Amino acid sequence: MQQSVITDKFGRALQDLRISVTDRCNFRCRYCMPREIFGKDFTFLPKEHLLSFEEIERLTKVFLNLGVRKIRLTGGEPLLRRDITTLIERLSHLQGLQDIGLTTNAVLLGKMAEDLKKAGLKRVNVSLDAIDDDTFMQINDSKVRTQPVIDSIIKAKETGLGVKVNMVVKKGMNDHQVIPMAKFFKELGVTLRFIEFMDVGQTNGWDFQYVVTKKEMYDQLSEQFELEPVDPAYFGEVAKRYRYKGTSTEVGFITSVSESFCSSCTRARIAADGHFFTCLFAGEGLNLKDILRGGATDEEVRDTIVSRWKYRDDRYSDERTEESARNRKKIEMSYIGG
Repeated sequence: MQQSVITDKFGRALQDLRISVTDRCNFRCRYCMPREIFGKDFTFLPKEHLLSFEEIERLTKVFLNLGVRKIRLTGGEPLLRRDITTLIERLSHLQGLQDIGLTTNAVLLGKMAEDLKKAGLKRVNVSLDAIDDDTFMQINDSKVRTQPVIDSIIKAKETGLGVKVNMVVKKGMNDHQVIPMAKFFKELGVTLRFIEFMDVGQTNGWDFQYVVTKKEMYDQLSEQFELEPVDPAYFGEVAKRYRYKGTSTEVGFITSVSESFCSSCTRARIAADGHFFTCLFAGEGLNLKDILRGGATDEEVRDTIVSRWKYRDDRYSDERTEESARNRKKIEMSYIGG
């Protein structure tokens, strides 16, 4: 298959691919999978509806031939997918892939870190929304304390995995944890990224009054630390990066609400059941699984993806209003992946 680079209606190339391997999670975070919705009676995707490892590998090859260079495995909690290291090993050997990462809540990471590294994983993004146990347990609603997550972060670093910590900040939930988190991970030498509370999905109760903006967080940090800006490492980098002066440790902000970055978005997403999404805030996706299982050739799959991306005009965060946030149907974060 001939390699090519494709762009959408705004000239944005397809460079990064997020692949969800499961819609299941062992947390019930209030802003993502609230227990009253995702309770014991909630029906998750049955195994036969998930993309197989063979199908994920085949799709990844097609995307690599369209210019994708970075893959991140997501969920749900991707470490819940059985034999996930086998998938990582298969993907890591694909020609053209420069980077493969994984997003995790890290509960299972510590005992799996060495095997993940050996399989070819390069880095992990760990979701941790508080350093205080009571706050963290209120958020994850799963009786998990912070220490197992911290232990896993340290273990991942020791194995040679790159580690970044992501903290979703919601006013009244954990905004009092901004400084404690910054102090802790500065001391640990781990990059921390603060994420503005976003209106992903239908069940997280988003309202702009709960958003703590990058400016507000930056002002808090500036009272405690001297920060210096860091240039983006590549086009389309999501985080606005800073360094604690006199150190090599960074802190960043993901500003989807207050300072949108739609104009440089190069990311696509594949849900666990094979639906292809061109925006995190999409309402519907293209069913690549049915196309694969219907007997399509790689060229036909490629042409389908190219057609969808070429006509992509998503810029939801640029256009977001209180009304659109309330009324637009959006796919849940646990389904589409972060």
